[in-house]
Amino acid sequence: MDDVTSQTTGCHASVHFHHRGHVLARYSSRHGHLARRLFQLYAGLALYGASSALLVRSGLGLEPWNVLHQGLSERTGLSMGVVLTIVGAAVLLLWIPLRQRPGLGTISNVLVIGAAMDATLAVVPDAHAMAVRVPLMTAGIVLNGAATGLYIAARFGPGPRDGLMTGLHQHTGVSVRLVRTAIEITVVVTGFLLGGTVGVGTLLYAVTIGPSAQAFLRFFAVPSASDGGQVVATGQPRRAILRP
Repeated sequence: MDDVTSQTTGCHASVHFHHRGHVLARYSSRHGHLARRLFQLYAGLALYGASSALLVRSGLGLEPWNVLHQGLSERTGLSMGVVLTIVGAAVLLLWIPLRQRPGLGTISNVLVIGAAMDATLAVVPDAHAMAVRVPLMTAGIVLNGAATGLYIAARFGPGPRDGLMTGLHQHTGVSVRLVRTAIEITVVVTGFLLGGTVGVGTLLYAVTIGPSAQAFLRFFAVPSASDGGQVVATGQPRRAILRP
């Protein structure tokens, strides 16, 4: 009888230990998953600001929204990073009537990208030789695609300008492609008239950012915390492309 009791007690202890170990493993897995997502979020945002700064220093053309930011910077005397932050906050206010819900990534977008851009602009000088300007432009576009993949794959919510785009799509019924095109043409033309730089870099960015972001989305996809499955992006990331 003592042997039976001992075996039964040992069996229960083993089951309890196994269950506790399983719970601890799940707890550790979820926290590791969250830590990776947070790292990707802030690494992506910082890299986005830095890559945009490289495009500024190349002088060969900027992303659509940064054409506007640069134009406003020229007119106000504020740094591009500060202008980017102010415009991002203003766009975020437009989410209210559109009933869009910001996430951690949305708020972080407003606060981090501008600071990263100004920090990079402070240490990277203007380029004058074409042999330097072209590599700066190329690096800016490629790193911007990587930053977009990092940020979106973290799944903490869209950037302020993306929420504006999808909100207008939902409330007007106009396609995302058309809404995005109309917004970007408006900001590019306005920014250019204010003194922002439009050039070959602007065109190359527009042509390559979709495929580049798609490739990096696949590379940086974060496995699901529940089943460990790989989350793979499919199709063109029209609704998720990060706008600074």
